[in-house]
Amino acid sequence: MAFDSLQSSKHVCVVGAGPSGLISARELLKEGHSVVVLEQNHDLGGQWLYQDADATATVHSSVFASLRINAPRMYMEFSDFMFTPVEGRDTRNYPGHRELFLYLKDFARCFELTEFIRFNTEVIHVGLATPTQKWIVRSRDRRTDDGQFMEEIFDAVVVATGHYSVPWLPKIKGMEEWKRKQLHSHVYRVPEPFQDEVVVVVGGSISGPEIALELVHVAKEVHISTKNVEIPEKLVKPVAKYEHLHWHQEIELICEDGTVVFADGSSVVADSILYCTGYSYSFPFLDTKGIIHVDEKKIGPLYEYTFAPLSPSLSFVGIPNMFATCRFLESQARRIAQVLSGKRKLPSADNMMKAIEEVQRLKELEEPPKNVIQVIAELLEYYDRYGDQCDFPHLEDWRKENILRQLENGINNFETFRDE
Repeated sequence: MAFDSLQSSKHVCVVGAGPSGLISARELLKEGHSVVVLEQNHDLGGQWLYQDADATATVHSSVFASLRINAPRMYMEFSDFMFTPVEGRDTRNYPGHRELFLYLKDFARCFELTEFIRFNTEVIHVGLATPTQKWIVRSRDRRTDDGQFMEEIFDAVVVATGHYSVPWLPKIKGMEEWKRKQLHSHVYRVPEPFQDEVVVVVGGSISGPEIALELVHVAKEVHISTKNVEIPEKLVKPVAKYEHLHWHQEIELICEDGTVVFADGSSVVADSILYCTGYSYSFPFLDTKGIIHVDEKKIGPLYEYTFAPLSPSLSFVGIPNMFATCRFLESQARRIAQVLSGKRKLPSADNMMKAIEEVQRLKELEEPPKNVIQVIAELLEYYDRYGDQCDFPHLEDWRKENILRQLENGINNFETFRDE
C-alpha cells in the first residue's frame, strides 16, 4: 500500500530511552514521524544504566553489580543490529549488564538517536486533550531542585518506561512490626552489607536464587523461601553444595524478635529479609480519564499488549513481563509507527475490545502452567504472528532452537550457565 509519509507524519513523544524507547524512536523516524524522547536519567539505557543504591534510594534501575543477562545474547539483539562480541569487551554468551548497556549505546550511535533524546527530563503528566484528541505532556528538568517545567502538545505518545522499577511486596503477617532489615532486590547491589548475617531471601524465580548464591560467600546463613511445596529443581544442587544454604516454603509469620516462621514448620532467627518478589506496573504520570487502568499486576485494556482501544494514539512497548525479546519490542515499535502513519489499520475500538475479552476468556480456560521452555516456545510463535501485522520477519527456526536449547541448559544447570 502506497502512502505519503510527509502527509502522514505525526509529532510523537516517546517516554523513556531504554531498549523499548530507543527502538520506538528508530522505527518512528524511519516511518517519517517527528520524535521527542524524554528520559529522566542523564544517559540512555533504562534498566541497563547501572545506578548505585541503598535501602533508602530512589532509582530506576534494578540491576545489581554482578548481574548477567539470563538469556543468550542473540535473544537480546534487534533484527538489523547484531549483539556480536566486541574485542576487548565482555565476549561471553551471557554477558554482564554493562555489555548490554554498551550495545544500546552502539545502537543509538549507529542510528543517530541521541539527538532526539532530552536527558534529565522527568515526565510528570500525560493527559488526553479533548476534543482535539491530542496529548498534553508536562515534564520537569531534573538537573536542579526548582527545575524548569515544560508543557507540550503531541499527536501521539509511546510509553516505553519499562516495569521493573516499582517493587512488589507480598503481604506477610508481622512484616510491618518487624524491626530488623527488610529490603527489596530493587536496591540490592553487592553482598558485602550482609557479611556474617542470617539472611532470608524471598522468591525462587530468577533474581532470588542468583542473589542467594552470591550471598552464600559472605553471609553466615542464607535461607531461600519459595511457594513450592518441594524444593525447585534448579535449587537442588546449590542447596546440597552449600551447608549454610537452606530452602523453605513460603513465610507464614514474621515475629518481632527476628524469628521467621515458614509454612513447612521450620523457623530461623534472621538479621535481614531480602524480597525478590517482582515488580508492579506503575505509570504515575498517566491521566487517561479511564482509557487505561493500571493496578499492581495488570494494565489494560490493551490490544495486542500495545494499543489503547479507546485512543490508539496512546501505545505501550514492552508490557509483556516474561521474556519479551528485543525483536518483539522492535515489531511493536514498527507496528505503532505504521499505524500512526496510516500505513496499517487497526480494528474498530469495539472489535479490539472483543479481541481483548476473548484473549482473557481463553486464559481463564487454560490448563495449569506449562514448564518455562514450553511457555517461551509459545511466546516465540506469538511474536511471529504479531510481526505478521507489520511485515516484521519471523525469527529463524535455527535461532529459535538455539535460544530454547541455551535457555534450557541455563535452567537445568543453574550454577554453571554463567560460565558460557
